[in-house]
Amino acid sequence: MSGPDEFEAIARLFRPLTRGAPEALGLQDDAAAIPARPGYDLIVTKDAVVEGVHFPIGEAPDLAARKLLRVNLSDLAAKAAEPYGYFLAVSWPPSWDAAARESFVRGLDEDGRTFGLVLLGGDTTSTPGPMMASVTMLGWVPAGGMVRRGGARPGDLVLVSGPIGDGLLGLMAARGELAEPELEHRYRVPQPRLDLRDALRAHVSAAADISDGLIADAGHIAEASGAAITLRLEALPLSDGARRWLAGAGDKAEALLRLASGGDDYQIVCTAPPQAAAGLGLTVIGEVAEGTGVRVLLEGRTLDPGAGGWVHR
Repeated sequence: MSGPDEFEAIARLFRPLTRGAPEALGLQDDAAAIPARPGYDLIVTKDAVVEGVHFPIGEAPDLAARKLLRVNLSDLAAKAAEPYGYFLAVSWPPSWDAAARESFVRGLDEDGRTFGLVLLGGDTTSTPGPMMASVTMLGWVPAGGMVRRGGARPGDLVLVSGPIGDGLLGLMAARGELAEPELEHRYRVPQPRLDLRDALRAHVSAAADISDGLIADAGHIAEASGAAITLRLEALPLSDGARRWLAGAGDKAEALLRLASGGDDYQIVCTAPPQAAAGLGLTVIGEVAEGTGVRVLLEGRTLDPGAGGWVHR
């Protein structure tokens, strides 16, 4: 979009998403003015979604918008941050007509209200396709209190916040390969674990959200921490749908590796000293030791995890 059309669309579609926040300047400027919050650090993260890659072609536009916000909120959740606001860049292809764009904005509005987010600015462009949208999201943590990937220490335990593999199985359900409506919904509308903010601040030494795959994201913690992580696949928490799929999957080791590598779970993998881990109420799935990399075990047998998850090219 360009010229008057772009500014009219901004005023009509996007200005209401600021909810009158003065720092957004009514989306009438090229920037926002973010006031300092004494005693807090401003946390900034960024993620994008591409049609046909991160959500199916033909997806309901409001669901695509909600997933865009939620994958960014998941990053804030892993940092133990309180959501604040976001900047949006969106590229509309010709197939996204006025009705689709309005539906997309309704999705932003719905989850903006749910999670207390205000739109602070951004940009709209046209593209021959596919549709792409990117969010730069802001959150607050008490000064010096951001939970990093790089804090794991030998002797820590490795924990996860919920079921592993539902993202992979939900994608399969969305493709019609599996009859699991609940898992399909979790894939389309993931739930960022913002409810863990206080517990993460109080107890953990390192954390990451599980977007690339449990094994890969545990590897990010290991690399950033200069330590080795062992994961025990028999300890993975699984949903009822994942258990049903596992029961018919044949090779248990191969199936568990797929679940632990699939990504799009948007749970939290974290590390904590044993005495602190008890206060988290999460599932222990491994431990941190001296060394490097990730070792994957199933009932004492070492498995080859391959890439362990999504590999960014």
